[in-house]
Amino acid sequence: MNFKKVSLYWLLLLFATQLYAGSNSTFDFLRNDAGARASALGGSFLLASNDPNTIFYNPSRMTTVATPQISFGFFKHLLDINSGHLSYVQELSGFGYIGGGIVYTNYGEFVKRNEFGDELGKFSANEIAMSVGYANQFDENLSYGASLKLIYSAIEKYKSTAVALDWGVTYVVTPDKFQVGASLLNLGTQLDPYMNTKESLPTDLKVGASVKPEHLPLVINFSFNKLIEKQNNFMSRFKAFSIGGEFIVTQNVQFRFGYNNEKRTDLKIGKSSGLAGFSLGGGFVHNEYKVDYAFNSLGKIGGLHRIAVGILF
Repeated sequence: MNFKKVSLYWLLLLFATQLYAGSNSTFDFLRNDAGARASALGGSFLLASNDPNTIFYNPSRMTTVATPQISFGFFKHLLDINSGHLSYVQELSGFGYIGGGIVYTNYGEFVKRNEFGDELGKFSANEIAMSVGYANQFDENLSYGASLKLIYSAIEKYKSTAVALDWGVTYVVTPDKFQVGASLLNLGTQLDPYMNTKESLPTDLKVGASVKPEHLPLVINFSFNKLIEKQNNFMSRFKAFSIGGEFIVTQNVQFRFGYNNEKRTDLKIGKSSGLAGFSLGGGFVHNEYKVDYAFNSLGKIGGLHRIAVGILF
């Protein structure tokens, strides 16, 4: 019976990807990592557990949130780009798990000029997405989830809105040792284009697994991303992968590391990538609070620091 349920979800995911596959898209801020924990793991967050930010990666993982939790963080990127997130998940007895989330990006101010180079003032650009999700379990091994997402973007006087759906499924092969999952993100349409032409959304199919080696306080997560984007050949579809590890140092302290192959490739300058694509971080939990930190290397460009705070009710 479990095999039939998993097969059904896979068929739904694959069918939907045939309708929405494509590499040219708008609202690419939706691909950014939400939270320091996910960032420290190189974005390999498909099968993360007990974190409200799972609503952005795989809604089915909301079923792993043990107590009502809220997470929020502010992130200062390069070139005065600011972004942040807010998420919340809780279980409703007899109903399932519900959650909500917000991600936003502000690109700062720009100088507005005409075709002759004359300065006409300044303008700004920002984007935001709001999600509402639901998750539950078919049984102790199989969970599912979905979230509805409303997206808004503004660049000077031009504005655009969109609606999208995120799907996710998790199957526990061996409890506390091995599980697999998949999610289809940003499946939707642009309601109002910036001008006259509608653009596609950054629809993304992720497939991955989580493994806990025996006798080690370590969980390894890995996932293949962007599996439905057009590529020159079949094997190129698997170049966008990420892997992350989380050591449980003590009951209250975690150490994390990650690697994102796509980011390393994109950040290569000349013949060298430096440490681009690698990340480190950690987490600390104290009673009802937790703090997560991440450092992401951009190679020769530099590095980024990120902090997120969580509250457990």
